[in-house]
Amino acid sequence: MTRIGILGGTFDTPHVGHLLAASDAFEALALDRLYFVPAAEQPLKAGLAAAAAHHRAAMVERLIDGDPRFAVDPIEMERGGLSYTVDTLRALRTRWPGDVALFLLLGRDVVATLPKWREPDAVMELAQVVVLTRVGESAKVPEGVRALTTRRVDVSSTEVRTRVREGKSIRGFVPDAVADYIAAADLYR
Repeated sequence: MTRIGILGGTFDTPHVGHLLAASDAFEALALDRLYFVPAAEQPLKAGLAAAAAHHRAAMVERLIDGDPRFAVDPIEMERGGLSYTVDTLRALRTRWPGDVALFLLLGRDVVATLPKWREPDAVMELAQVVVLTRVGESAKVPEGVRALTTRRVDVSSTEVRTRVREGKSIRGFVPDAVADYIAAADLYR
């Protein structure tokens, strides 16, 4: 059986915390591949992304920088409009029929919104939902959801955007290739 992880999000900006959590999940779940899926537009964050989807996808490409464990899947950007996880999982099930186990990776902060998602029961039928918690955090997870503890990395996309806006360095928060992209594209100013 092929084991595939799906890590969706706005990735506005992608940072080392995303990369390390993905690495931890890849190993703990014995995944064959992990796909980062940048949202075209998240329904619960509609209109709040600071960078356009193509910029966010380009930054994720630079974040994973050729790591063979990871890939970027533009499925939600190609579909356009609001990005509903249930639609994405259905499309991936069509793409990968047969003996494929899908693991939908969510941050602890996101799992609380799961009941507000479109067809949350279908989401849980289409993939094993795995909540990534940081060492030292407690996670109350719904029935049928698995919790996975990952290392604690105290960095957030909001902090990275704020640092850029304030003219502060983001080296160490993001890989150099992501920092260079942000500067070249003049993002978050």
